[in-house]
Amino acid sequence: MAIPESTARPPRLTARGAVTRERILNAAADLMYVKGVGATTLDEVRAASGASKSQLYRHFADKEALVRDVVAWQAARLLEREGQMLTRLNSLRGLERWRDALVQGDALYNGAYGCPLGSLAGELADSDEQAREALARHFKSWEGLLAAGLHRMRESGVLRPDADPDRLATGLMAALQGGYLLAQTAHDTEPMAVALNMALDHVRSFATTH
Repeated sequence: MAIPESTARPPRLTARGAVTRERILNAAADLMYVKGVGATTLDEVRAASGASKSQLYRHFADKEALVRDVVAWQAARLLEREGQMLTRLNSLRGLERWRDALVQGDALYNGAYGCPLGSLAGELADSDEQAREALARHFKSWEGLLAAGLHRMRESGVLRPDADPDRLATGLMAALQGGYLLAQTAHDTEPMAVALNMALDHVRSFATTH
């Protein structure tokens, strides 16, 4: 996976430096997902990644720089995974498989921690404008993968001509993010499954055959 770009890092990295930076980002992303951005300290990131203090500050000037690269890191991981599921989406069954993969993935944590991007948005959207704008772009890319699949479904006759793929994609994303939040508070994926099932039922209402 490509390492996110950073304006704070030197223009060139040795192979060893790239590995160190990737290790720091991976550790920081995992800690911030489980503990939250505010509760994660640079000392914890350094300890989890095995990096020295000088190595950490060589790649990231401060926590703010690290957080912004964590946003890009999490988005790259998530969009790579979602792209594998959605790039060829062309059927209602494909949407069901997408739903099942998300619910089963969240069940690994009993619904805890929420969406990797959504949890970052919850902490950063009102306090870091640059991070908010980046998160908005990443969510739009994710929604765009769904919309493209729904457009294919309409073009191939799976959905009726009056279906609006872009609005349906927005509805699916809203159901997903709301489901993540309810699952997180309940530590149970059932609310997430219910929200996604209702959203999929709405998509099915535009199907040419029932």
